[in-house]
Formats: sequence, C-alpha cells, structure tokens
Amino acid sequence: MIVMRSKQDLLIEIGTEELPPKSLSGVAQALHDEMCDAFKEHALDFATTSWYATPRRIAVIIRQLSTCQPDRQAQRRGPALSAAFDDAGKPTRAAEGFARSCGATVGQLEKLETDKGRWLIFDARVKGKPTKTLIPDLLETALKRLPIARRMRWGASNVEFIRPIKWVVLLFGRETIASEIMGIKAGRQSFGHRFHHPEAIPIEQPDDYPALLKKPGMVLANYNERSALIRSQVERIAEKNNGTAVIDPELLDEVTALVEWPVSFMGHFNPDFLKLPKEVLIASMQDHQKYFPVLDKAGNLQASFIGVANIESLQPALIKQGNERVIQPRLSDATFFWNRDLNNGLATHIAGLKKIVYQKKLGSLYEKSERLHNIIASLAIPLKVDINNAQRAAELCFCDLLTDMVFEFPKLQGTMGKYYAAADGEDATVAAALEAYYLPRFAGDALPSTKLAQCLAMSEKVDTLLGIFAIGKVPTGDKDPFGLRRTAIGLLRIIIECECDIDLKALLDIAADNYPDAINAKDRVDDVFQFLMVRLRQYYLDAGVSFDVFESVLAIRTGKLLDFHQRLTAVTAFRKRPEAQSLAAANKRIGNILKKSTGLDNDKIDDDLLTAGSETTLAISLQAYQKKVMPMIANRDYQATLTELAGLRGDIDNFFDNVMVLCDDNDIKRNRLALLNNLRLLFLKIADISKLQG
Repeated sequence: MIVMRSKQDLLIEIGTEELPPKSLSGVAQALHDEMCDAFKEHALDFATTSWYATPRRIAVIIRQLSTCQPDRQAQRRGPALSAAFDDAGKPTRAAEGFARSCGATVGQLEKLETDKGRWLIFDARVKGKPTKTLIPDLLETALKRLPIARRMRWGASNVEFIRPIKWVVLLFGRETIASEIMGIKAGRQSFGHRFHHPEAIPIEQPDDYPALLKKPGMVLANYNERSALIRSQVERIAEKNNGTAVIDPELLDEVTALVEWPVSFMGHFNPDFLKLPKEVLIASMQDHQKYFPVLDKAGNLQASFIGVANIESLQPALIKQGNERVIQPRLSDATFFWNRDLNNGLATHIAGLKKIVYQKKLGSLYEKSERLHNIIASLAIPLKVDINNAQRAAELCFCDLLTDMVFEFPKLQGTMGKYYAAADGEDATVAAALEAYYLPRFAGDALPSTKLAQCLAMSEKVDTLLGIFAIGKVPTGDKDPFGLRRTAIGLLRIIIECECDIDLKALLDIAADNYPDAINAKDRVDDVFQFLMVRLRQYYLDAGVSFDVFESVLAIRTGKLLDFHQRLTAVTAFRKRPEAQSLAAANKRIGNILKKSTGLDNDKIDDDLLTAGSETTLAISLQAYQKKVMPMIANRDYQATLTELAGLRGDIDNFFDNVMVLCDDNDIKRNRLALLNNLRLLFLKIADISKLQG
C-alpha cells in the first residue's frame, strides 16, 4: 500500500557553463525568491528554504512543500435575474446556457442579491492541482524573470539564458518531475567538480544534495559557506606569515563565485615593486589577478599575496610558482605606467581635457574645470582657503583621468592625481584635495577632511547638479542616470558635517553665472535648491529629526545650511520644554489672526493705545526680551534664545485670556495686531514654531 505524503522536499538545480561571477549570487537568490513567491501565490505552503550557487550551477531547496494545492470555493456570476427568467418565471436561454457552462442545471444555480443588482450565480468547489504538475511552468517563468542584463542563445535553440544550460535536476521527494526545462530534459543527475569529479552524481532525495556534491563531488555548493571558508583560509595564511590580509568584500564575492572547491595559498613578488604606491599594487593584485594583498603589522604592504585556487593539487608548489610568474609582468606594466606618467607631469594634461567630452550639451572636461576655477574662488575666501591653491586644484582635478595608470585602473582616479601632483611639487593641500574631492562616494562614506578638498568637492557637485538640471536630465522615479541624488546628499553632508558656513542659494547663483545663456542655468537655480531641500528633509528624518521640527525651520527659508542645522538643533531641544506646546499653539493662533486681518500698515506699537493691563505687560516684556535676545540671535545662539523666549508663555497666555484683539475700536485693534506681529516676528527669527505638533 502506497501512502501519499502531504509534504515533500523540492530540489531545483540548473547546471550551466561557467556563470558570470559578479552576478552569480544575485541570480541564485533571485531564483530562490521567485520560486518562493510563486508557491505563495499558488497557496502552496512550505517550511524552510536554501539557495546554492557555484560557477556551474544555481540551485534551490524548498523543504516541506505541500504536494497539492488546497481545494477552494469559486463563484461564477451569470446573467441578471431579469434576463434569466421570463415573465412566467421560466428559465431563459441565457440561464440555461450559463448552467450548461457550469456543468449544472438551472435548479442547481443560486441567486445573489446586493444593493447593486440581482444575478444568478454558481458556487463550485475547485479541486487543487498537484504541486508537481505546477512546478515546471512556475520554474520556466521564474527563470525568464531573473535579473539577467544580457541573455544568450546557443546551438539551434531559441532558448535564452545567462549561459548555456547543461543539465537540470528537478526532484520532488524521491520522484523526478518529468519535464523539459529551457530545452533540457529534467532528471536527478548532478555533476561534481569539473576536474576532481566530472562524473554524474545521482541525487536520491533533495536533502542529500549538498552532502553529495561535497563528497564525492568536491563541490562546496553553499555560497555563504564557501565565502566564509575562503575568508578563514586567507586570514589564517596571512596570520601565519605575520601579516593581515586585505579582504575587499566585492573581491571576496567575486572569488567565491569563481571557485567550487577553494584552496588558498600564499605567493610572493619582487620587493622592488614596493616602490610603487601601494594603491597601485593593490589594484593590480585585486583587479587583474583576484589576489588578496597582505599588510605587515605596521600596515605596510608586503611583497606577497594570497590567491585562491579551484583545485586541490598534488603539487601545490607548482600553483604557487605559476601565479608568481603571472603577477611579475602585471606589476612590470604598472611600473611602466607609473614612470611614464611621472615623466609627463600632471599639468601637461590640462590641454588634453579639451578633447574629453563631459556631457554633449555641457562641453568638455576643460570647460567644466574652468567653471570650477570660478566657483571655488567664491568659496575660498569665506572658508579661509588660499585662493591660488584652490584654483590650482580646480585646474588639475580631472588631469589624472588622462594618465596611463588611471586608464588601466579607473578606480584609482583621484588617488593618482594626489601622487602625481605631489611628485610635481604642487602644494601639499592641492595634492590631498585631488584625491579627497571625490568623497563621499556612497552613503556613509568618509568626507573630505581639508577645507580645500571640501571647497573643490562642493564646487564640483554644485556645477554637476545645476548643469544636469539645466539640460533637462532631472531624476524621475527610480531613474537617476547621473547619480544626482547621491551628489546632492554628498553636497549637503559636506556643508553640514564639515561645518562649511556658506549660503547654498548664493553658491547656486554663482555656479549658474558660469554657464552660457543658451544653457539657461539661471532658470533652474530654484529647482535645484528645492531638489536639495527634499534631500535635506530625508537626511534629517533618517537622523531621527521629527518632520514638524524640520518644517518649522524650513519655513524660515535660510540658504545657509549650517545655520539651518543650528536652528534645527535649537528647536529640537525647545520642543522638549513644558512651554513648547503652549507657545506653539499661541504662535499658530497669532498667525491665523494676522492672516485674517487687514489694515496692518506698520509694526510700530503705540504705548498710549495699550488699554488693558495684560497687553501692557506683554508689550513691556516683549520689548525687554527683544533687547536681550537680539545679540543671541546675531551670534546664532538659537537654543539659548528659545530658552529665554519660553519665559513669555505666561504673559502671552494672560493676553489671550483677557484681551479681545479684534475689538470695535480700529486704532486699538491695529495696535494689538502690531503687538502680536512683533511677537511672532521675534519667534520667526529662529523658526516658525507654530508648525510644531503636540
């Protein structure tokens, strides 16, 4: 007697030719997610899941997957009752035809009555489909939806995938699901390491899969386990040789995707190459050879590297020697580039920038550097930076893009500019700025540490934002091809976190003046400013600042972001005071009164028209507080100012309790409105606290 189990494990393995290493884990995880979503959509329950990825396969195991969909109730709506029966109550042809389509008689149909109408309906119980009949189509759909940038075809087939498919394993419990996936007949045979175990490996049940691939297959299928093993091997070898491995996360991912059976080893190169900048050696080892560089205890680069082989060799010394031979010409090339760039000099590339298009409508890199030359002059004086050094940095900042070394290693742009400028005898602050002005490159990245670098970074970012806006390439939705959102956040972070006391709106105006009239950059200044304010709001919300506090300061419309930050800090502290809610409500009330009032032609308060004791007291207090806090405001001591102004709460409350502002006497009314307007203007010198919520 055969007992059908309600739950079974599912194994899906797609065997291929070598997959692109940089997209391997993403594609494998996407297959896992697509299948999980498909099963949920088809009401198929499952327990735990795992995904696997090696250079020649992506795989998924779904554990305790339901073997059949649950039955479900389905309701079909037929003709309206008015069309289903004639005047004598007999079924019409419409009712009979609907009944036949449902496999029922008219008598088996039911009536549905709602406030929208009355219809014939048929309730049926739809039997769930067996899971194994659904899996092939769900898998085909999932494979077609994978995030593959460029698909390929092979042979005479029209099937498209990231690489040619060699085998497919489709195992549900102990049963192979007979089907054809992407033109390949599914079975239960996987394959091990290309060299160590090229023979087929029959899989009896999904749970056996990772263990069988490991032994006898010599394939470590679990991507994360393989990554952790490589890291531990590399760290152990480095430590054994009194060093520390430089393990870049992206390189670790790439190496993990290149090997199925990792065996790490240490190699060495000629110490004479250590005369090169360490960034050059590291780039050559990482980019060209996929090696992990090694530092000594002092943080200096060693003349050694750690590689990861995809084979357990009987003669490991030969693998080490082979890799040492390969790295020699790579580092020799780097030495050649370094020496030729030094001989040429960095400044010789200034003229060459005229031939490099920055953006078709915005001109060449030379034209962009000229704009930076002008913009940075407006920043140098307020930030106390030597203007000659600042403008020299603007002239040189793109020059290293034309060097041989950066052509070979694009990620070294900026870094090589620093080295070449220093070798040419440029000022040390200029050389440092050429590297640091690229910062921040991503969220959470470090910021330029010197004022000159900050000036150069701000100039470049402002010019980029304004120029791209001016030619109509504004970010829309999730499309931001020029990375303007990242540029905006970088600009804001530099101004705020590096405490650069500049007026952003004025800086945008200066940047706009450097574009020709045909670009219409001046017309986009306000748009760029608003774009930056939207990013600024998100910057502060992410930092935990409440929305109403941000809006209260935004209402002041200050273009000085450092000043904005100081006001924000003050209002955040003020909001916690017991007087805050009452004063916010009072300011909101004052604002509403002033909006509805007309005839307030001046703010001067006439003491002779102060008839009530409460308004006299408030007027005297207001005058005293104005004298006291105005110097504080001038010094931007906003927190102390709001702390002082909190003392007005009692006088303001008494005023509203005892005084009718909109009285019948027009002169007294105007005088009281002037008093309130003066009071509101005093608070508005810091923020619009009427926007604070309880």
